[in-house]
Amino acid sequence: MKLIEELTPLNRVMCSTDYDRTVDYLCQVLPLTILEYPAESCEHNGWVIPPKWDVSEARIIQAGKTVYDGTRHPLAVIALSAPFEGRVSREELKNHLHYDHRYSDSLTYHFRQQFRSWDRDWGFCVPKDLYDALEPGEYDVRIVTTEESGVLKILQGTHRGSLPYTIALCANLDHPGVANDGLAGVAVGVEIFRRLQGRQTKYTYKLVLAPGIIGTEYYLGKLPAAERQQILECLCLWMLGSRTGLALQESRDSRSNIEQAMGRIMDNQGISYRRGEFESIIINDEYLWEAYGIPTSSLSRMPYPEYHSSRDNFSIMSEESLEEAVTVVVGAIDDLESSLLVEKRFEGTLCLSNSRYDLYVDPGQVSFGEHISDEQRGLRMLQDFLPSLRSPVTARNLALRFQLPETRVLDYLRKWQKKGLIGLY
Repeated sequence: MKLIEELTPLNRVMCSTDYDRTVDYLCQVLPLTILEYPAESCEHNGWVIPPKWDVSEARIIQAGKTVYDGTRHPLAVIALSAPFEGRVSREELKNHLHYDHRYSDSLTYHFRQQFRSWDRDWGFCVPKDLYDALEPGEYDVRIVTTEESGVLKILQGTHRGSLPYTIALCANLDHPGVANDGLAGVAVGVEIFRRLQGRQTKYTYKLVLAPGIIGTEYYLGKLPAAERQQILECLCLWMLGSRTGLALQESRDSRSNIEQAMGRIMDNQGISYRRGEFESIIINDEYLWEAYGIPTSSLSRMPYPEYHSSRDNFSIMSEESLEEAVTVVVGAIDDLESSLLVEKRFEGTLCLSNSRYDLYVDPGQVSFGEHISDEQRGLRMLQDFLPSLRSPVTARNLALRFQLPETRVLDYLRKWQKKGLIGLY
């Protein structure tokens, strides 16, 4: 809660002095590594790192009186606004003003210029009440900014495990002046890593705190291929401090281990939540991780009414909501750590009835009057599934998928293990 309270007021545009302050602050909280990508040498897939940008003065003046001070809130000047000084008509001024169409008294988040920094305009975000009340006449506008070459900074925390598999947890570190969108997920990720400290785990866990979209693309695109291939799956932590309900969004093919574990934890603990398919609840950085072949689910509290507005402030934060999210994720980690991981070590489809394997599960033939039990049916489905296994999966997930006791699944899997066809960890 202290982290969110102290960092919310900062103008955390992705390359800015306040973003750098945020990075320095978090490095005092956890042992994190700072990954840096300088703009001059790092254009990637058409994405361009914006300049380091800070606004020092931003005013709208009429007849010598300040009508609006753009330094009143980090959202009050559009992100990466171009500098401007001049006199404009009310009509021209309104072309550069943006307001929240949901609320008459709040500021909206104008973010798109961060992603197309080569084509920028000047502008303010204002309350609709002010926009509607502007009197006819001319206005003096002054926006003073400082810019220099940008350095994209990403924070990475690592908790080492014994297996060559990594589970990533990610959250957004940017989003100026708001609490839930970004910082709440950061706080949850930080607390999860605090609770992992000193603990021996099978998996390596990485905490990736990055600016949205661009930061994730640079992180994954610049990561050495061998290190990226070790990332088994990713969980995105979004907007977890509001008093709205939890939402579990599945990975694109609903195949990550941690999403299934989170569902089990919430079901078993009676935690109310919604569950939806990929991109049915939120569209954020998940699709970037998926583009690199990493199954990615998310835990969020979307939707919440203050989204992308100045109403998203510390007053809407709930410590109970944050703790509930931490409990779910840590419980899912406990679940993963306590179940054996199944790793495939063959290609193609095996003739399992061959005496070399002797692993065939006979489904019976209805025309012969044979009837298969539910257990045999489940084992047969498991047998047919293993050749198509694309990434390691826990035995517990397989048991639930095929509605079998976990002990029975493990008995069958150990036969595969003895033949060198799978690894169990």
